Amino acid sequence: MAKTKGTRRKVAYRKNNQNRLSMVLIIIVVLILTVTVAIRCGEMSQRLEVLEAQKEELQQQKDEEAARAEEIEEFRKYTQTAGYVEEVAKEKLGLVYEGEIVFKEED
Repeated sequence: MAKTKGTRRKVAYRKNNQNRLSMVLIIIVVLILTVTVAIRCGEMSQRLEVLEAQKEELQQQKDEEAARAEEIEEFRKYTQTAGYVEEVAKEKLGLVYEGEIVFKEED
């Protein structure tokens, strides 16, 4: 049995409709994926900005702590000098050299 011309047209029409439906579904899936990726990209860029700000703040804190550590090291070296020992002895213990005159304020 040979297919008639009308049957061929119906089969071709069905195939065209199936192809169109498949293309529409593929386009919808691609659009959904594109929108999802765009949304995620926006979220990631916002997160990146937050992390960059955090990084700058932490770098600033690191620099401040390095400067503080340097000051502490300088103070440690200073406390090991004879001048510091003499200064503390004068202030806290009242060290006075022979022949030195000390003036005190009266309240």
